Amino acid sequence: MVAFYAISVSIGTLLLALPFTTVDEGHAKFSTALFTAASATCITGMSPVDVATYWNPLGHVVILLLVQAGGLGIVTLSARLLQLLHGRMGIEGTLAAQADSHTDTPAHARSMIRIIVRFYLLLEALLAVFMALRLHFAYDESLGRAAWDGLFHSVSAVNNAGFTLYSEGATRFIHDPWTLAMLCAGVFIGGLGYPVWFELMRRRRPKEWSMHMRLTLGGSVVLFFVGLVTFLVFEWRNPGTLAHLNFTDKVWNSVAGAVFPRTAGFSTVDYTGVRPETMAINYVLMFIGGGSAGTSGGIKVSTFFLLGAVIISEVRGEPQARVGHRAIPTAVQRQALTVALLGVGAVMIGMITILAISDQPMQLVLFETISAFSTTGLSANLTGQLPESAHFVLIALMFIGRVGTMTVGTALAMRRSKRRYQLPEEFPIVG
Repeated sequence: MVAFYAISVSIGTLLLALPFTTVDEGHAKFSTALFTAASATCITGMSPVDVATYWNPLGHVVILLLVQAGGLGIVTLSARLLQLLHGRMGIEGTLAAQADSHTDTPAHARSMIRIIVRFYLLLEALLAVFMALRLHFAYDESLGRAAWDGLFHSVSAVNNAGFTLYSEGATRFIHDPWTLAMLCAGVFIGGLGYPVWFELMRRRRPKEWSMHMRLTLGGSVVLFFVGLVTFLVFEWRNPGTLAHLNFTDKVWNSVAGAVFPRTAGFSTVDYTGVRPETMAINYVLMFIGGGSAGTSGGIKVSTFFLLGAVIISEVRGEPQARVGHRAIPTAVQRQALTVALLGVGAVMIGMITILAISDQPMQLVLFETISAFSTTGLSANLTGQLPESAHFVLIALMFIGRVGTMTVGTALAMRRSKRRYQLPEEFPIVG
């Protein structure tokens, strides 16, 4: 996985550095080409330049292909890693994992990956058609331009990239609930992860859902409503965001404000004008991200709520952490804790580094570093103002956030081994 993304970023950088991919004469700076290629491949959406006006149509095609490669790459590679992981569990473990999560064994890897690719491509195609029709009839775009814009934004939405061909970004649709609904649907469906949708098609009764299904789907719904309510409450009367909108537009832009921070990168408001409470909520939403084995980033919903279940069980004094009527294995708890703390460490190191090499306020730098690590792509108009050295820090965070959580989690799971003895226990003071 690391090699796949490193090679993709390298190829994208070379293509974007060619002299005929920019609007102006000459070629793009190496740092700009590298940042854009890394952001597209890692399906982040951050950019130090205006994507709509800096790159010409050929450059836009390169960005679209990188987004598609990055999006399909993460889901197909994660599917293969899950299959390899199940294959190392032995007969009993493999059968249990297959029954619980509906992922195929390694013998069916090719058919499984074909189904996943078709699922995402079909979703992109349907959204592209609806987007093109809306842009053609509601915005008077020519049929060809509407088709291209619809395709670009559908791929960007489903893959949770957040790139847009409009200089004003998604604020173009601030009074258009239909387009906002389509973008939100693409982001939510793509970011939830294929295991949830595959299981939902086979197990429609909640009593039959696996632990992963309960954690991811239930957690995503909770986070959506938390984001929606807090955005409505804090931004309703904010003149810099929602105050000038009518009731319907306020509600739909709040829906977007709850969905897009979950690693999408689109924004219908200027995040330099949001209230501090909203920005703090977005820190949390971006860091958590979306579902595992999907196009979203972050530490993943299942990781966050699994740790929440562990805390609740500990507070209750229960001997086992559980979700529903299933216990959470100790090894899985350690993996979740490791992924979460490594994420915190990466964000803190990145933030401190950028603060040391720039004079920007901490709250905006923290917003930018979390957005890069979680591959969200939201920006408080800071990316273009940072020095070039800070861009390399953000590139590293994007790369780590895209491939790091999956590779670390899989590596920890595949290295599990049974110890034939137990060490004596000792209880240090906690708290």
